[in-house]
Amino acid sequence: MPLSPQAQSLLDMVYRVGAPRFHELTHLQARHSFQKLQFAFRPDAPAVASVTEVPIGRPDGSVLLARYYRPLQASPATALPMLIYFHGGGWCVGDVESYDVLCRELANGSGCAVMSVDYRLAPENPFPAAVNDARLAFDWSVDQAELLAIDPSRISLGGDSAGGNLSVVTALALRDAGGVTPAYVLLIYPSTEILSERPSRARYSDGFFLDKESLEWFFTRYLPEGNSEDWRASPMRARSLAGLPPMLLITAECDPLVDDCAAFAARVSDEGGAIEQFQAEGMVHGFITLGKFFPEANLAVAHAAASLRSRMYGPA
Repeated sequence: MPLSPQAQSLLDMVYRVGAPRFHELTHLQARHSFQKLQFAFRPDAPAVASVTEVPIGRPDGSVLLARYYRPLQASPATALPMLIYFHGGGWCVGDVESYDVLCRELANGSGCAVMSVDYRLAPENPFPAAVNDARLAFDWSVDQAELLAIDPSRISLGGDSAGGNLSVVTALALRDAGGVTPAYVLLIYPSTEILSERPSRARYSDGFFLDKESLEWFFTRYLPEGNSEDWRASPMRARSLAGLPPMLLITAECDPLVDDCAAFAARVSDEGGAIEQFQAEGMVHGFITLGKFFPEANLAVAHAAASLRSRMYGPA
């Protein structure tokens, strides 16, 4: 299927006006550009029961910030399931504020609390700073379950693109640690492999929003030492993908990462894992937060929320 008319319209506009691509910007300019795109095309923010800014102390005395959402109509005392969400942006751009609407939608749609994590970004904080922050967010949430009014046995991990990568990597690390593990993993076009020669990398390398040069721009800033074979950067390099929680994998058809996602799903399935796949036809990488422009984004978010609700509360 070709690009949807809406996706083609957005890309035509972006390239017609000559908007600079990520690789043509400094990291600070790229962050500003990314935020402007999110604010322009995200849906209106739905009301939730509460939103709380949460400081999480790191071992070195610095603070990891997160934003905690309780879904509409949730009692403050009820121990809810929780989704820990890691935003996308190539480990270099993106922030909690840009993902505020998506996290509100997921909270209300699933009936779960949502913790949106403001992990450290490259190039100021390259790999593995984001990986360490993701693990800290999970461990802290388990330890502080009573404070958060959540059920520590029903914590899910989720994220899009780089955030999907962090979700898989954290799930693998927790599996190997042998303690509390996530109940579910929500993956939205995750980066599963830094270096790949699968056909979609070339097929959608130019003119489909996430260009080849932009991918390289993100990768080289996140991994300045070039350690792309480390499974914490490329989870497809992990010795085993067995024993992971059930997963939902949402992909975009016209995405350079789509074949990598398919290969990841096939390997999880081959190694005995449960993974549901949902592909948004005619969509490009990054569509999930742009629900004001893409009806497909709203459908995908609704599907993700319904899957979370079903897994965390059982079938209706």
